[in-house]
Amino acid sequence: EVGEPFKEEKAVAKYLRFNCPTKSTNMMGHRVDYFIASKAVDCLLDSKWAKAKKGEEALFTTRESVVDYCNRLLKKQFFHRALKVMKMKPDKDTKKEKEKGKAESGKEEEKKSKKESGKDEKTKKEKEKEKKKDGEKEESKKDETPGTPKKKETKRKFKLEPHEDQVFLDGNEVYVWIYDPVHFKTFAMGLVLVIAVIAATLFPLWPAEMRVGVYYLSVGAGCFVASILLLAVARCILFLIIWLITGGRHHFWFLPNLTADVGFIDSFRPLYTHEYKGPKADLKKEEKSESKKQPKYDSEEKSDSEKKEEDGKTEATRNSGTEGSGGERHSDTDSDRREDDRSQHSSGNGNDFEMITKEELEQQTDEEDCEEEEEEDAESRPSHEKS
Repeated sequence: EVGEPFKEEKAVAKYLRFNCPTKSTNMMGHRVDYFIASKAVDCLLDSKWAKAKKGEEALFTTRESVVDYCNRLLKKQFFHRALKVMKMKPDKDTKKEKEKGKAESGKEEEKKSKKESGKDEKTKKEKEKEKKKDGEKEESKKDETPGTPKKKETKRKFKLEPHEDQVFLDGNEVYVWIYDPVHFKTFAMGLVLVIAVIAATLFPLWPAEMRVGVYYLSVGAGCFVASILLLAVARCILFLIIWLITGGRHHFWFLPNLTADVGFIDSFRPLYTHEYKGPKADLKKEEKSESKKQPKYDSEEKSDSEKKEEDGKTEATRNSGTEGSGGERHSDTDSDRREDDRSQHSSGNGNDFEMITKEELEQQTDEEDCEEEEEEDAESRPSHEKS
């Protein structure tokens, strides 16, 4: 016969009940909570009973000591061992799946036959290329990168049944809780609720000042709720009036988030919203869509016009070249040479550009003086010959 549990055992079981991770499921038509043995052992090894006090030894030193203590709790019916039984799908579902598989296989065969009839017209080389592509696609699907999201694994459903061998074992064994103490939070909440009900029933015995304060608080809360309801109705009426006057073009909402599923402060933001839904809005949308299409046509037209302008410029340069004389050609060539020299000098640094320009100016002035002297000599010679 198993005796009643001691205070220490109750304390350990209570700690394990509220600190060990548990899950809930159905067992024999009842909702039960269960835990795994290995997690219970880890939980007790981290508890205060695993630490030695002054002049006393620790209750839990190794995993074996925890297993022995849990066997004592099991015998005193704090929990019992259960067996996981996987749920099998009914025969109807299996038959339906088989029928679906047959139908899909028939459809696939039909598709294959159609494809084969179309492929007969192709050459053997094309068939080989297609096979290679299919093989590469299958290999790429198999070699997926680690960053790609994987499909969620479907969890198999199971049910619990009582186990014949009631022994506590360290591992993935399942144990169902029988001990269900009342938590301190639930006890405190229940106590506060009872006190509030009793205080409400004794309202006539309250002092006059407290009763007046509660009266004003209740009236203020009622006015606040009524004002929100009136606002919700008024905003709908305002929307309908503006909508009817403008013929459905203007959509004006006052406090649009008042009845939305948001927080208390967000329900009063923004103050209003306005949307215009008329012919102009439709025209703007059409213009935007057309403007996206027009740039292509504009670029084509510009290219044609630019081609015409370039053709005209080339013809003008040709005509001007034929009309010019030989002397003018020489002068043009001389000026072109000078411009080329200046452009070459300008490609250098700033300081080099200044020095070179001064030298060029001096050379030009010397050349001009020489040309003037030659012209004067040429004019003076015929006068001497005549004399």
